[in-house]
Amino acid sequence: MKKKGKRLLRRLTGMLMGVAAFGLLQVNAIAGSTESLQLVNAGGAEILDADLVVECVKSSTAVETAVASHSAESAEKNEDEDTSSEEDDAEKSNLVMANVENAVNVRKEADEDSDRVGKLYSDCGGEILERRNGWTKLKSGNVTGWTKDEYLLFGEEAEEMAQDLGNLVATIEAETLRIRMEPESDAGVWGLIGKNDKLKALEVIDDEWISVEYEGDIGYVSAEYTKIDFVIDAGETMEEIKKREEKEQEEKRKADAAKAKQTENRGAVPVGASDEELLAALIQCEAGNQPYEGQLAVGAVVMNRVRSGGYPNTISGVIYASGQFTPAGNGKVAKRLEAGVRDSCLQAAREAIAGASNVGGATHFRRAGNHDGLVIGSHVFW
Repeated sequence: MKKKGKRLLRRLTGMLMGVAAFGLLQVNAIAGSTESLQLVNAGGAEILDADLVVECVKSSTAVETAVASHSAESAEKNEDEDTSSEEDDAEKSNLVMANVENAVNVRKEADEDSDRVGKLYSDCGGEILERRNGWTKLKSGNVTGWTKDEYLLFGEEAEEMAQDLGNLVATIEAETLRIRMEPESDAGVWGLIGKNDKLKALEVIDDEWISVEYEGDIGYVSAEYTKIDFVIDAGETMEEIKKREEKEQEEKRKADAAKAKQTENRGAVPVGASDEELLAALIQCEAGNQPYEGQLAVGAVVMNRVRSGGYPNTISGVIYASGQFTPAGNGKVAKRLEAGVRDSCLQAAREAIAGASNVGGATHFRRAGNHDGLVIGSHVFW
């Protein structure tokens, strides 16, 4: 990307971080746009065209105001410096990303002996609140505290990582919306989706349609009733970590108890789901229409994360991590568990849990065509 394009992209990222105070960064569907904005999915998000990024900024009054305000403040602070310095300062963002292989502690005070208030994992980002003496006070999700600078990335490095790992998510604002097979009002329907449900956004087709990924297929939803958010994984507080681990242990206990009971009541649905079933359900949601190799690859990505130390160390913890797997966050995985999972997805889950991997140590994937990596079916893995 040209230098000017990079500056525009960095400015958008920085401004959006300031407006949204991190978490869900809203970029509304572009009404009246005649060009396509190529978005990406599954474990990461990247905005490819700086000129279209500017269109996104124009579509949001809040962001536009923030950009103007930030530019004015930067100009005032740097009025005695040359033009180049003013541009560089104006483009600084308040985004920070974790720069660790596993996880880094967030502490109550800027002191290594201070109490831990949470953790940032390897893909997590946050908003800079304050910096001093080699420490940064940040906010990431519900975590607010201090982390040493040596474990963080700032500026352009942080923005590039965010663009690579973030997700663009389409949230449905209508009570019920049809997911069409083509961007036409009379096209066939893949399925129905309800208010506040979320899907991976792929492309803004025009002012009427947005393409999304639906159970491994490409579908189309009305832009009028859809909002697009840019999501980056957030850290966890110590309380959230404790509750998550307790929930995982309880669900495993219930699943084990249900399996041991071997009830003949086929109408009953177990409260918990085994790791194998949970992983298989995610595989079907993400790659149900892919060849078996593509299903195994998705399972391998999850297991690579479990083993890496840079994510929660359980299958359910990885699958339900904030901002990572959209089908888990929008309830599709739970519904798939209730409806039943395909044999091929169960087999892929078993193999992945047993250690099989056809993607090496890959921990990310998205729709092919927008990232370098190993292409299997419709996805690229890295």
